[in-house]
Amino acid sequence: MALLVHKYGGTSVGSLERIEAVAARVARHCAEGHRVVVVVSAMSGETNRLQALGLDLGGQAVPREMDVLLASGEQASAALTAIALKGLGVPAQSFLADQLPIRTDSAHTRARIEHIATEALCDALDGGVVPVVAGFQGLAVDGSITTLGRGGSDTTAVALAAALKADECQIYTDVDGVYTTDPRVVSSARRLPRVTFEEMLEMASLGSKVLHPRSVEFAGKYGVPVRVLSSFEEGPGTLITLEEDDSMEQPLVSGIAFTRDEAKISVRAVPDVPGVASSLLGPVSACGIEVDMIVQNLANDGGQNDFTFTVKRGDYDRALAVVRDAADALGAGPVVGDAKIVKVSVVGVGMRSHAGVATQMFAALAKENINIQMISTSEIKISVVLDEKYLELAVRTIHDTFGLEGAEGEG
Repeated sequence: MALLVHKYGGTSVGSLERIEAVAARVARHCAEGHRVVVVVSAMSGETNRLQALGLDLGGQAVPREMDVLLASGEQASAALTAIALKGLGVPAQSFLADQLPIRTDSAHTRARIEHIATEALCDALDGGVVPVVAGFQGLAVDGSITTLGRGGSDTTAVALAAALKADECQIYTDVDGVYTTDPRVVSSARRLPRVTFEEMLEMASLGSKVLHPRSVEFAGKYGVPVRVLSSFEEGPGTLITLEEDDSMEQPLVSGIAFTRDEAKISVRAVPDVPGVASSLLGPVSACGIEVDMIVQNLANDGGQNDFTFTVKRGDYDRALAVVRDAADALGAGPVVGDAKIVKVSVVGVGMRSHAGVATQMFAALAKENINIQMISTSEIKISVVLDEKYLELAVRTIHDTFGLEGAEGEG
């Protein structure tokens, strides 16, 4: 039978009753003859609670200790899940990152996995024991506990599946799969039976909250089949896998992602000389602020450009102050900003072999009098920046334009 890695998020282990339900599902899979490794997140809300405690004491200045603090949430979940499994008569043992170990670099609060030792897990599996691994955490070379950043338990699960050569990594969450878009915005959104790693990585990076982008990137790199399932109800979920050779009939658009967490900064009358982009964006990057979309266009015949870029809304005020200083040093014109924008993106591998997707999308938005402020494209995605008041109308309009509605699970 199959070797499976189960990952359960915070809502899935959010109470003792939910942990018991998780244990029951694992027990059923074991009874069917499967070998199961379980990865758990902290109970819902626990990481936020611990983080608030640490920050109240100035924890931002001591990231090493914040990692020790935050990792304790997953430790509790792993122990409780192992206890629940044993209560059902299923042999189980909890494992922390340092007990395997899961080796990471030393970047506290945002570490990256470098190597996972699987001997202890294999010994447990060979002995009929279900390993329950605390997600989100790792071990640095100096012996310090590290954490992988928000969503890190997804990455732990996929990395374990890769290291163990598991048949499938099953991510159990509070939704029953990946949808064409957020069903809370478009009621006719449907569950996708299958998406490619490329599509899922784009959707995760562009605002879809189902999976953390790093976990999808890891899965694609190592070819780990990932299935998104509901921990609250049975169903086939959505399989995330490599694009197959017979996928020539892929739909033009597979899904629509969006993010409300956007802000735009524009610098007027920028001198049209080499190095301007670096002069404006270098100080932003030096502050640890990530820049997303960038547009530069010739504003007039006087050798000046307008330069516009987007950042996360939470970074807007800091970025605006930094850019105003940089613009003054360049002798550029005024710096203006807008923190009430959103980004809407269409994603689909079918766009590679079909022209006209952008034209259809732009025409549909124009018909609804929705103005496009910025555009960014890649081989399988098109993103536009809009005024935030048009978000839901834009998503519904694009969803209808590309015929994404339909019976659940159709593909």
